[in-house]
Parts: sequence; structure tokens; C-alpha cells
Amino acid sequence: MIRHVLRGDARIAAIASATLGADLALPVNSAAVGTHVTAVRLGPDEWLILSQSGAASARLAQALHGLPHSLADVSHRQVGLVLEGPLAARVLSSGCPLDLRLAHFPVGMATRTIFHKAEIVLWHAAERRFHVEIWRSFLPYVAGHMAEALRCAPDA
Repeated sequence: MIRHVLRGDARIAAIASATLGADLALPVNSAAVGTHVTAVRLGPDEWLILSQSGAASARLAQALHGLPHSLADVSHRQVGLVLEGPLAARVLSSGCPLDLRLAHFPVGMATRTIFHKAEIVLWHAAERRFHVEIWRSFLPYVAGHMAEALRCAPDA
């Protein structure tokens, strides 16, 4: 997976939307899924762009050339985990302070938060599926806490 952080104003978001095929003009703390990319809006001028290949980011860099923006490749820095199934929210709740019940954290919502002491980006991708982006160096720590939460879950 290729990961970029895009920073820019509404004009940059409009160009990026047209180039990537995903609407970046979405509310803060939500995600848009396009044909080849997912865009997670983390702030008024910040998106985490997830893609399967570098082609989308190369097109985006070319479309934004000469315009005031920042497009940083963070693929080396972070990795993604997918938690799926009936215990996904319970495992995440073991170390995340957010209320992850569907009524409070609906499908499509995404935000920066923490899992125990590690900063994560959490995206509710489907009713029983969450996508977690974490810094690569925190992977053993986060995965270990998730495994322990799963082992201790009463329904496991």
C-alpha cells in the first residue's frame, strides 16, 4: 500500500478529487473510497491518501505541480492493520478511548486517536471492519495489545 499525506486548500482538494477519483470535499473525520484510492480527511486541509500503486500519486503530483501544497510519501513510516469480525470493535476498545459503537462511530468515520500509548488513524470501513494506520515502529506494541485483548475477550 502506498500512503501519502496531502495538505492544501479547497482548490488543491478539488484538483486531487478529479485526479484521484475520490471526493476529498468530505467532512473532517471521514473517508471517501474511490476506484483506486481511499482518502481520509484528518483536518480542514489534511488528507491521508491510501492507494494500491504509485500511479495515482504520480498523477496527483503532476496535477498539483507548481501549486501551493504538500504531498509527502509516508509509506516507509506507517503500516495498516485490518480488524474484521464481531470482536473488532471490542479489541479496539481495549486501548482506544473512543466510543466505537455504530451509533457513535458510524461506518465511514475516520480520525486520529490513540491505542494504548500509540497514535493511530482509525477508519470504520464497514460494519464489522476497521482499518488502523500506525507508525511501523509501533506495530509490535499495538499488535501485541490487540492479540492480548482478543485472547481475553469473553466471546473469543
